[in-house]
Amino acid sequence: MEKTFKIACVQTEPKPDFENALKEIFSLADEAVNLGAQFITLPEYCGGLKTENGKLSPPSSSENEHLVLNEIKKYSKQKKVFILLGSIAILNSDGKIYNRSYIIDDKGFIVSRYDKVHLFDVDLSETEKYRESNSVTGGQIINVCNTKFGMLGQTVCYDIRFPYLYRELSQAGAQIIFIPAVFTQKTGEAHWHVLNRARAIENGVFIVSPGAIGKIQGGGGGYGHSLVVNPWGEIISDGGDKRGISLAEINLDEVQQVRNKIPSLTHDKKINLSKSNN
Repeated sequence: MEKTFKIACVQTEPKPDFENALKEIFSLADEAVNLGAQFITLPEYCGGLKTENGKLSPPSSSENEHLVLNEIKKYSKQKKVFILLGSIAILNSDGKIYNRSYIIDDKGFIVSRYDKVHLFDVDLSETEKYRESNSVTGGQIINVCNTKFGMLGQTVCYDIRFPYLYRELSQAGAQIIFIPAVFTQKTGEAHWHVLNRARAIENGVFIVSPGAIGKIQGGGGGYGHSLVVNPWGEIISDGGDKRGISLAEINLDEVQQVRNKIPSLTHDKKINLSKSNN
């Protein structure tokens, strides 16, 4: 296992179709490879995203025929890098899609899949409403993946607001947990940094959160600020508010060092809740 390595967050702008999404990905991924990145991470819906009448409408395909997935697999093999394919839209049998994230190794093989569990159904204001469940089927399974870059866990965007998910992944051995996102400007400004730091601190884990930046065709936009947070809760990389890449060095020894200092992962207690009418 490689204890120390360079990881890049690629902060792409949302594109409405597969072809333009791939151009956007590769133009920035090449820059990350040239800077020595061994692991490249991409945002949520990096394979394409647009909205129609306020409804998310990402371009989609079956997994076997998905152009973005197949091209990313080729790229990872060619460049000999691991890639977190933040998420793409995968057609399913009920006519909706899965918001699916992948980890692809440096030989071009899929080593882990994750379907976003928690769907973004919110009313931020009278004019800004989101119903991800109108077009997306939520997942039901989480897992950790053992790789040469340690034990990896996957989540996506809105999942960040559900701490139990990160607890379960960390107690199952995760050393790095990914949170690819298209966080909105409003919620990003208020909550993005503190939520990422909280998930890292609570679990003594590296949090790597590549975020999309810029306007989505049809409305809305991404907050950006792709983050790498160490197990002590320190932000060691922030992509800011512009398209581009941010690079960080991860030392997996820091995970055990922090967990030895504050072993809260082993201190959970089963408690009973009592309600009072007073």
